[in-house]
Amino acid sequence: MQVSTGMSDRVLTVNPGLSLRDVAKAMAQRRVGAAVVIDPEQPGPGIITERDVLQSIAAGADPGTERVGDHLSSDLTFAAPDWSLEAAAEAMVRGGFRHLIVVDGGEMSGILSMRDIVRCWLRQGSIQGVDAMSLQ
Repeated sequence: MQVSTGMSDRVLTVNPGLSLRDVAKAMAQRRVGAAVVIDPEQPGPGIITERDVLQSIAAGADPGTERVGDHLSSDLTFAAPDWSLEAAAEAMVRGGFRHLIVVDGGEMSGILSMRDIVRCWLRQGSIQGVDAMSLQ
């Protein structure tokens, strides 16, 4: 099974000037754990995750005044749609993160989370004993 099968092509995108509070609200409303950050002054997309927001606030950042652009995940790994889900999972485990931005031909085409991978494996029957529909 490939990344293109499990990825979401409906990606929450935000600008780097958004506050941490506002990105947290947007992620909660969309029920996602990450937002792709599009900055026209940067060569490619960035990502901010719920973990980034949590760590920023734990370090004393004011979520109402601190900006997304100052709290992005660093050292991004991008996936191609034709990667296997196993390769994507390995990249996530090796890198210690739970989301991959999917890029096709230099353009963002989606996002893949660890939850997306597990959901695909459950539907495929690779993981036994759990109802895939309960994870929707």
